[in-house]
Amino acid sequence: MNLVDVRLVLFDLDGTLIDSAPDLAGAANDMLAARGLPTLAVAQLSPMCGSGARGLLGVAFQVRPDDAAYEALKIEFLDRYEARMLHSTHAYPDVPPMLEVLSAARLPWAIVTNKAERFALPLTDALGLRTQAVAIIGGDTTPHLKPHPAPLLEAARRGGVEPKHCIYVGDDQRDVIAGRAAGMRTAAAAWGYLGVGPPVEAWGADLVLSSPSQLLQHLGLP
Repeated sequence: MNLVDVRLVLFDLDGTLIDSAPDLAGAANDMLAARGLPTLAVAQLSPMCGSGARGLLGVAFQVRPDDAAYEALKIEFLDRYEARMLHSTHAYPDVPPMLEVLSAARLPWAIVTNKAERFALPLTDALGLRTQAVAIIGGDTTPHLKPHPAPLLEAARRGGVEPKHCIYVGDDQRDVIAGRAAGMRTAAAAWGYLGVGPPVEAWGADLVLSSPSQLLQHLGLP
């Protein structure tokens, strides 16, 4: 697909630009260890990292958001994650070169994540992403979370670009749903966490990317 008319690239954060699974899974394992329970391998927890506390607590403690114990566990999880969210989290190796090419081509980009600003802003700041992005839209920046299109539309508004000239890149099916609802083109980041639902090829994305460099190729950039 030729994307030469794209004027703003939007990215999901966790599992798309950064690998935060070690710290997200670590927070869940810290909770298990504090209770004398066996910890889980990161590989068992990482598919749910895109779903945040809901997904990770579901695997670690077999709880759902409507369970009585969930809210207290969620508060503890978020506090533990905040305390360690920069221990091992890092950008995927191919991401910084990709962003450098976008910047050199003067093609702006933004981040749209369901991570609350409490975490998204200091995390992107520490990783050197916040000053490069034209916008950081967190899960509480608008009244809605993805798959609602509102966060993506807010990013487009801040970037001064019509949605039809945007592409949203994410590693979860809800990213594709949100992008399509916003009237944007969509790309699935197949290097990410991907969740436990349908295979990435079945999400209905305009593109399925195996690496960040493939996005550059579709954008007509070296």
